Amino acid sequence: MTRNIEATDRDLFAQVMDYANRANPYPLYARLRETPVVRADDGLYIVSTYEEIRSLLFHPKASSHVVSRPRFPRTGNLFTDWIMNPIKARIAEKHRSLVFRDPPEHDGLRRHIMLQFTPERMQRMKGRVAAIIDELIAGIQGRRQIDLVEAFSYPLPVAVICELLGVPAQDERKFHAWSKSLIAGLDPEQHLTEADLQKLAVNNAAISAYLGALIKEKRRRPSDDVLTGLATCRDKKAGRLNHFDLITTAVSLLVAGHETTVCLINNGMLTLLRQPEILTRLRLDPDLAPRLVEELLRFDPPAQFMRRKALDDIDIARVRIPKGAMMVLLVASGNRDPKRFTDPDRFDPDRKNNQNFGFGAGLHACLGAWLARMETEAALAALSRRLINPSLAEDPPSYRSTAVVRGPERLLINIEGVT
Repeated sequence: MTRNIEATDRDLFAQVMDYANRANPYPLYARLRETPVVRADDGLYIVSTYEEIRSLLFHPKASSHVVSRPRFPRTGNLFTDWIMNPIKARIAEKHRSLVFRDPPEHDGLRRHIMLQFTPERMQRMKGRVAAIIDELIAGIQGRRQIDLVEAFSYPLPVAVICELLGVPAQDERKFHAWSKSLIAGLDPEQHLTEADLQKLAVNNAAISAYLGALIKEKRRRPSDDVLTGLATCRDKKAGRLNHFDLITTAVSLLVAGHETTVCLINNGMLTLLRQPEILTRLRLDPDLAPRLVEELLRFDPPAQFMRRKALDDIDIARVRIPKGAMMVLLVASGNRDPKRFTDPDRFDPDRKNNQNFGFGAGLHACLGAWLARMETEAALAALSRRLINPSLAEDPPSYRSTAVVRGPERLLINIEGVT
């Protein structure tokens, strides 16, 4: 069950990973969809069409255990290199993030998080989000050009997730670089250098140590926040989180809790500034925001792809993916599959039946989807209403280096002021 594939088709994913195509990978996705499942030269199986992606997201033999054991750089210290670092690597591989676990391990971790993401706690955050947005827009007063990333779309999700978790906001400088490194490490290992992998291991250890110390303090002085809840909760069904799973979960929540939302806000504002008639609609009708953000999750999502590993041979789209093979599910490509969405390259906030992969699907659907939606809806509605005559100062903007979580690194906007 194989299909002959031209070398140029196999090379398309390498072009997707090439930074030169970061600003617009969608024409490459369209070409990839001509062959729904492609085996790339490096052995990865690239899946690009909606139905095939959906099938694999729900497939019991498509495993999320796709991370390798961390690779620490040599220090020259025999005790560190031959004893401590191998122990730390084994612990990190065993106690990996929720997103890289299969049932039943996945289910217990997810339950612990959901117990802390209570409706009451999430509702309280709505008021805080509105207040933070007002503070940030007030800080723009008097300026005629802003970098939206620096002035607004980065500090908003960071402030929200820090407050929710109980992380001191002033520590943002500590975890900023760590977070960016961990997100970059989500790219397929074949596209990372040995230096990248070693940096990833070091930064993961650093952010884990930081959060471990913070959790220790939470146990001494409990407060009403998610980290305290995770550290002290003993659930009848899921038990209690062990030390290493607690730290891994804290790292995942801190990093994923702001990085993707930053990109979602930036992608949204970029899309609206390119289509000012829709920006005007939003300014006149803030109730459009939920539909607009849902379409944004389809049209230009932060998460461009997800990885899976075949636990057994998987037959799909007349291709047999062999046991042990690594797969890349191009969810951003599936979101623009014309077999699923009418006129998929058009941004249409009135689109019906918009079941997209913006927050994944199945067991690993994003736990923070409600929070990210709420922040982005409030942010885009406020920006549309309060920025006077905004326009792009550069298009396309400069993009982040990583391919898996895609969004502008900088988004320069000209304005005539704020209201």
